[in-house]
Amino acid sequence: FLANMSHEIRTPMTAILGYSDLMAGDKDVAKNADELAQMAKSIQSNANHLLAVINDILDVSKIEAGYLNVDLIETNPLFLIEEVASLLRPRAKSKGIELNVRYDTGVPSVIITDPTRVKQILFNVIGNAIKFTEMGSVTLGFGYDQDSRELTLTVTDTGIGISSEQLGVLTAFEPFMQADASTSRKYGGTGLGLHISKSLARMLGGGIEIESDPGSGTTVRVRLRATMGHEAEIVEPGNSNLLLSHSRKQKKEERAQERTTGKLNGRRVLLAEDGPDNQRLIAFHLRKAGADVSIAETGAKAIELASQVQPDIILMDMQMPEMDGYEATRRLRASGCGLPIIALTAHAMDGDRERCLEAGCNEYLAKPLDKHTLIETCRAFAELV
Repeated sequence: FLANMSHEIRTPMTAILGYSDLMAGDKDVAKNADELAQMAKSIQSNANHLLAVINDILDVSKIEAGYLNVDLIETNPLFLIEEVASLLRPRAKSKGIELNVRYDTGVPSVIITDPTRVKQILFNVIGNAIKFTEMGSVTLGFGYDQDSRELTLTVTDTGIGISSEQLGVLTAFEPFMQADASTSRKYGGTGLGLHISKSLARMLGGGIEIESDPGSGTTVRVRLRATMGHEAEIVEPGNSNLLLSHSRKQKKEERAQERTTGKLNGRRVLLAEDGPDNQRLIAFHLRKAGADVSIAETGAKAIELASQVQPDIILMDMQMPEMDGYEATRRLRASGCGLPIIALTAHAMDGDRERCLEAGCNEYLAKPLDKHTLIETCRAFAELV
């Protein structure tokens, strides 16, 4: 585990720490706005990569413990496919290759599946295809069989291909395994993506198959069980632009609604957080959204301020010195406090959310926090006061 993870963790950390050091300590760099912006983007990119590695490790832990769940909901498959492709095209373009989408059959307007897990599978599989393709293209094919109620997603690349021996290693879908050591050194990666994708595909009633020849590219076929939604219809590929246009319009309207309603103008927020850096960052986002923010460094201080500032909502870090967030929340509830309390915690394993709710919290947000989710969650609960 350590041998496979060390390189993937240390590589982005080198960039994060190195650029942070330059931004903080080099006066010439500090005077150059363009250079500062480029360094900040590099730090953000490497931090996101590091977070992805951590999330993969957590997912593998959940899979092996039997705690990873799927959430089956009505989903527009066309929009899901196009959204994944649009997010990954810049990565392909940066390597000088094309990322194409091909519809082999008609597309159901609605299917029942877990869109988050399907996206996770596609990001892993298409990401691998782009990584191992130096020229040519990567194509995502879509197919749906109404009789078997099976969705087939086929990712074909014109990359380096895989030998029969290497294919045997990959199709075992074991964690931390890659085709060979030289591939790992040249292309990087944790060896977790295919293992996670295979497990998710099985949970969604399907599986993954890989076909490849050295120098001739690789084809990865993902099969998923997906019933059509109530009153769903099959949209032929030639008519898909109409459905996609409608989906994009809906999504645009939803995002516009989020921008107009996700504000906290006039709301009083009590932030219980002991870390100075997190205090500044979270308070910055809240104040930018219009909130009046008070800060408590400990659970005991949060209890004291709750009665003084009369907040509309409390953000409670669950790990604090002297008195942690669990005890502070229990005491607030015991005193009759009925305000919304949102747990903030770096713990992201199954059971952590339940522990926060059992202590009396109304909701749970895992660190690192997404600013949009933070503001929208605060807004939603503040409106209940």
